[in-house]
Amino acid sequence: MHSIHATVLSTLQDPRLPPIDQNCAMFFNRYVIDTEYGGLAFEEEAERCCQQLSDSNKKVLVMCHHGVMVIGDEVADAFNRLFYFERAAETYIKALWTGQPLRVLSDEVAEKTARELEEYPGQAERHFAELKAILGREEPEYAQ
Repeated sequence: MHSIHATVLSTLQDPRLPPIDQNCAMFFNRYVIDTEYGGLAFEEEAERCCQQLSDSNKKVLVMCHHGVMVIGDEVADAFNRLFYFERAAETYIKALWTGQPLRVLSDEVAEKTARELEEYPGQAERHFAELKAILGREEPEYAQ
């Protein structure tokens, strides 16, 4: 995906996403950074990128110089993860703009937050269903 804030994050010398808020903490120890951009993700490059996500706890791949790739067990899960990663990247990028030191959560609190959000039953499905309902009201022709 080439969402703007996640893509900006992927271009930084240090593309890590520190847990500075709840959205950022959601991804604590749950993403991989790929610094070996090898061009468009055809064949061998696609396989190499996919291998980066072999750890079942890692569901987001920050592809330096490119953007992010997310995976999920279902569409709602992948969409939710992409939505919140973009929000987290936006928060982090805007926090950097201030030039002020960042207040980073402890590893313990960040891990607890990430785990609690992972275990929140049905959250991704409800979020996705609500967004589809809004889209259905505002742009009903999308479903045709």
